[in-house]
Amino acid sequence: MASSLTSFTDEARIALDTLSGRAAGLFSPSLRLGVTGLSRAGKTVFISALVHNLIHGGRLPLFEAQKSGRIARAFLEEQPDDAVPRFQYEDHVAALVNDRVWPDSTRAISELRLTIEYESASGWNRLFSAGKLSVDIVDYPGEWLLDLPLLGKSFADFSREAVELAALPVRSDLSQAWRELASAIDPDADADEMTTRRLAESFAAYLKACKLDERALSTLPPGRFLMPGDLEGSPALTFAPLMTLAQGWPRSGSLQAMMERRYEAYKTHVVKPFFREHITRLDRQIVLIDAMQALNAGPAAMADLERAVTEILSCFRPGRGNFLTDFFSRRIDRILVAATKADHLHHESHDRLQAIVRRLTDRAVARANFSGAAVDVVAMAAVRSTREGTVRQGRETLPVIIGTPLKGEKINGETFDGKTETAIFPGDLPEKVDAVFAGSPPDSTEPAIRFVRFRPPKLERTAEGVTLSLPHIRLDRALQFLIGDHLA
Repeated sequence: MASSLTSFTDEARIALDTLSGRAAGLFSPSLRLGVTGLSRAGKTVFISALVHNLIHGGRLPLFEAQKSGRIARAFLEEQPDDAVPRFQYEDHVAALVNDRVWPDSTRAISELRLTIEYESASGWNRLFSAGKLSVDIVDYPGEWLLDLPLLGKSFADFSREAVELAALPVRSDLSQAWRELASAIDPDADADEMTTRRLAESFAAYLKACKLDERALSTLPPGRFLMPGDLEGSPALTFAPLMTLAQGWPRSGSLQAMMERRYEAYKTHVVKPFFREHITRLDRQIVLIDAMQALNAGPAAMADLERAVTEILSCFRPGRGNFLTDFFSRRIDRILVAATKADHLHHESHDRLQAIVRRLTDRAVARANFSGAAVDVVAMAAVRSTREGTVRQGRETLPVIIGTPLKGEKINGETFDGKTETAIFPGDLPEKVDAVFAGSPPDSTEPAIRFVRFRPPKLERTAEGVTLSLPHIRLDRALQFLIGDHLA
């Protein structure tokens, strides 16, 4: 799909930008790492924990360069792109460490440069390499990625697909108000700003309702309707799909003509620049997904998550180039799909979580006709908010997780106050992967599962009073896959 998203002019601009970046990289090696995921998947937490652990020498036994003592230091530098907001690392770490609250979610694109000074494991590399790598971390909402397929769709295609999705059983009640309003609209009526605004607001309200915990749906384009950034209220975001369309070309001055014009403006001025200026410049990518939220909501949410991951993967430019082509075109050669919040489960269920996400990812890769890049899956927690223990229940010993649930979280009729540490048995994930996807009824013998969210942990201190780095689950494995080879 990615090849159909740009014109010849776009490709020429991308080639010139890539050539300029590669030339600079000959003297100062850099790697652009994209971090994305749908809202509440943990993008901000992942970046903050990654940087915090590298700067503070965190416990990363599976990150080979750190394990072998070859990293001299890691530090933040001024980012190369002045037009992109800086990722506010210091504020986010303060929220995690000092206030023990989760930082604000990603609302727009941001960037941070982390530079690592290291000693190569190869004597030959030490002879010719400066032993310095700058990792430019690019943080952007996954909802914006879901807009990229719109570049290949007409307004009629967009409207038809939106109407079909809205009629699904898991969405029909949430979309009812918009569908009733849209069904009363004559597409050939004169364009009217207030009618257009009511339709756009009603459609956006339906999309936002789909994201709530009870449904936890993921495929919700246009993404800027959920995260408008500085475009809120602009004509480019004031449009909506129509239930019925006029035959042939819409009449000039009609409501449908205005909707189509604004839809095309959205693609031209919002979606395409995002793809050209950011996605085509990435070298590596991690896609974070909150499988826990979808599992809580049921099989329909898991099926929708699979649909979203398929569309996200279809938008990347995967593959491996060669010495010549790499100067003109960047390709993403490694993509990691990470199921976050593994600390909400006992470690005995981590393999099952990983198997569920592996199944989801493998099917998404096949459906997206995705090839040419290494794709891996990991169950992780960038910041571990719980620890493990056991409790006796009659003659049975149950594995539990221990942490402080967020204020307002509920389980078994109990509402937590956000201050009390509690031991919780979250249940076990199903052994049969098919049981969590739509169309495959769950095994009635499987125990019910219900996850709650926890506050960030209170950091441990050394005997000398030094605060240790943020605890995690498999952050080191993610680092090794994403950048380990560049530090060899």
